Amino acid sequence: MSEARQPKDALFEAIALMGKGFASPRRLELLDLLAQGPRTVDQLARASRQSRANTSQHLQALHAAGMVARRREGTSVRYALAGEDALRLWLALRDTASARLAEVERASREYLGDDVERIGRDELIGRLRRGEVVLVDVRPAEEYAAGHIDGARSVPLEELEQKLEELPPDREIVAYCRGPLCAYAHEAVRKLKAAGRPARRLEEGWPEWDLAERTTDTKSTKGVAA
Repeated sequence: MSEARQPKDALFEAIALMGKGFASPRRLELLDLLAQGPRTVDQLARASRQSRANTSQHLQALHAAGMVARRREGTSVRYALAGEDALRLWLALRDTASARLAEVERASREYLGDDVERIGRDELIGRLRRGEVVLVDVRPAEEYAAGHIDGARSVPLEELEQKLEELPPDREIVAYCRGPLCAYAHEAVRKLKAAGRPARRLEEGWPEWDLAERTTDTKSTKGVAA
């Protein structure tokens, strides 16, 4: 009986390798950063406020779990999520934990503070087409450069107050950042409201928007003759 179980045990042990990649809050933070775009070890270490050695160890574990890919560029190594399926898995883990675990809900409330007014994807698309809102990406500039929503302006959170006069005074401002658990957009809306500007945050972030756009593009090209 034990011999008959060995192949099955080996199968589930192999699958468990991916699960081990999620067994560290630091690794989850690195996945969240990589969901914004590829980065080097040094960039990830600075963004996550870890040592370079610790960051490298966590990235090696994520690579062994099949969640990240890496490419050498000169003397540095650049990491990226290992495909769309890896991104979907990370977002599903994050969202399921938020929905199912009271600890995550409590921690997110403490981290983000009171919620601010939100706008959904469909409503935003319609209002952008009608020129009724201005969309601002309040993530760091390097994340905007790696990928952003079409039509969005790069206004990093720390520059928001200085650039406020550059934003049209007669339109609502919609801010977005890394996703629903990112504090940048929440804080941006609070600052805008304090300045007397109408503002909301996008319910989702860049990774979710990007995935939705890819899905739409795939559906629109199905059945089209080459």
